[in-house]
Amino acid sequence: MTDKILNNSSILITGGTGSFGHTFVPMTLARYNPRRLVIYSRDEMKQWEMAKLYENDKRVRFFIGDVRDKERLSRALTGIDFVVHAAATKIVPTAEYNPFECVKTNIIGAMNLIDACIDQGVKRVVALSTDKASSPANLYGATKLASDKLFIAGNSYSGQQDTRFAVVRYGNVMGSRGSVIPFFITQAKKGILPITDTRMTRFMITLDEGVDLVCHAFGDMIGGEIYVKKIPSMNILDVAKASAPDAKHEIVGIRPGEKLHEQMIGPEDAPHTYEYPEYYKILPAIHNWSQDPERISNGKLVQSDFTYSSDNNSDWMRVETLSSWITQNSEKIGKI
Repeated sequence: MTDKILNNSSILITGGTGSFGHTFVPMTLARYNPRRLVIYSRDEMKQWEMAKLYENDKRVRFFIGDVRDKERLSRALTGIDFVVHAAATKIVPTAEYNPFECVKTNIIGAMNLIDACIDQGVKRVVALSTDKASSPANLYGATKLASDKLFIAGNSYSGQQDTRFAVVRYGNVMGSRGSVIPFFITQAKKGILPITDTRMTRFMITLDEGVDLVCHAFGDMIGGEIYVKKIPSMNILDVAKASAPDAKHEIVGIRPGEKLHEQMIGPEDAPHTYEYPEYYKILPAIHNWSQDPERISNGKLVQSDFTYSSDNNSDWMRVETLSSWITQNSEKIGKI
């Protein structure tokens, strides 16, 4: 089955006014012509601004609500076929200093969505995750790991209902609001960039690539998979050179909760991880689903000691490549 199952369907995206939503919505409207595409989020001003972009498109609907509110979620999900879960508290220092709020959104919100999707007969759900959920060192990563586990378990929790859940995991989204590239570009006006550690590395992915992986997951999933996109890494100094080539650097040390290198697949996942041309798939250990031929399909089991982290990556993005991307996307960087 392919992502064409999204054709002429009803789709809802939580946190749809964020960076991912601003790319997912126009790509989905153009590719799949859904009957209805609902943006579910809690910020009325962001919805107001986004609605201006689609005021003549009757397919696009806006629904004020919070994933913490299960009753409101259930109402919004009436008649919905497919859900993308993008709502999250995601800024690492914010999560460290506001842990209760982070747990309410990222864990309780996931539980509410799973329940509401099953109750409303949603067909398939794809939840967005992060490299920080693999061997987490901060609260944000820990809550997203818990969220991933909840969505995986949702496939058995749903009982006789046909609702299926999968997860998509990827790294730093290039140019998204609150990420390192727009931060460096803003700081360049001061002439000095704060560098946490010269050894630091990060995965890099574009929003378009993230949307492509989500759409692929909808067509490929049986239930319980974690899809990990193969993407390049960059050293933080190279990101700085591409973002602000004339700025000086000041070493400030790693912030609370940060890692030196990010990881998307740890050694504990290796026995259940399969490789495909453009991505890896971590299959759930529960119910022997990692041995299921339908879920494995044409995948190849990775080595028993395999890890996929930003420092041992075989694919590295060049400074020139990122510089060119920044030039081509200058009007969008940090805006959404």
